Amino acid sequence: MSVAVLGAGAFGTALAISLAGNGFVTLWARSAEHASRMEKSRENSARLPNVPLPPAISVTSDITDVEAADIVLLAVPMQKLREALTEHASNLAGKTLVACCKGIELTTGLGPISVVRQTIPNSRPALLTGPSFADDIARGLPTALTLACGDADLGRTLQTELTTANLRLYRTTDVIGAELGGALKNVIAIGCGAAIGAGLGDSARAALLTRGFAEMQRFALMRGAKTDTLMGLSGLGDLVLTCSSELSRNFRFGLCLGQNRPFETHTTVEGVATARAMAEIAVAEGLDMPISVTVADLSRGTYSVPQAIQSLLNRPLKEE
Repeated sequence: MSVAVLGAGAFGTALAISLAGNGFVTLWARSAEHASRMEKSRENSARLPNVPLPPAISVTSDITDVEAADIVLLAVPMQKLREALTEHASNLAGKTLVACCKGIELTTGLGPISVVRQTIPNSRPALLTGPSFADDIARGLPTALTLACGDADLGRTLQTELTTANLRLYRTTDVIGAELGGALKNVIAIGCGAAIGAGLGDSARAALLTRGFAEMQRFALMRGAKTDTLMGLSGLGDLVLTCSSELSRNFRFGLCLGQNRPFETHTTVEGVATARAMAEIAVAEGLDMPISVTVADLSRGTYSVPQAIQSLLNRPLKEE
């Protein structure tokens, strides 16, 4: 089956590089200038420098080039997913669409699979998520991800088609759990980054990670997720990775908050919008999610890091 990747950022480019080991891949970039530069230089110098593009990758900005693909990987930011799908709905109709973004849509509280279903109802949606950095995938380092698909037969097909020499996929039909694990861990990563940035130490990070995971489970199980999914790659695995490495944009954003310095411009931090959406849902549903709500307040500038720390430490004592 033929494959295309919609989105030529770091992650989309990395997936294309890995998949090129299986056969021809079309990599679509929104900017014609960016696509032309990548096609000529055979490198994504803006997002993934010093990693050559294999000959099996064709870079284009013409969306009609994507129409020939059977499987389209959607490597666009969560908050831009609906816009991209709506803009190219006629080109993507009837296709197998694999969302590769993590988050909750701020305006609706929906995950990527639900957004795909709403915007292109005659598509066959799936989700690729889990602990992964673009640079690792692009350089051929071993990575394991979760492939979530409500259609078990389609999930098996996609698992076969998208597994590569360095990318091992585990499948699940628990779409809700995979969506929420990948989304909510970004919120906790911001909190852990802020703790390290403020000099609170690794013990504080471990406490935030553990209690944050409890919040993730509480929220996801309320939405119908399965416990096993949250304990797997798309939940705990991704949480551990993003809370412990500066390669994580969400962790770096939190680090900057803790150090009271500006974050990198033009860098998408999915956890910010997810924290705000999650906090609103938690309040509406009466869920106790202090870390997530605090991260939302931090990202808005409502709390300073010292105020956030004091607020969490002053909470009533309770059983674990």
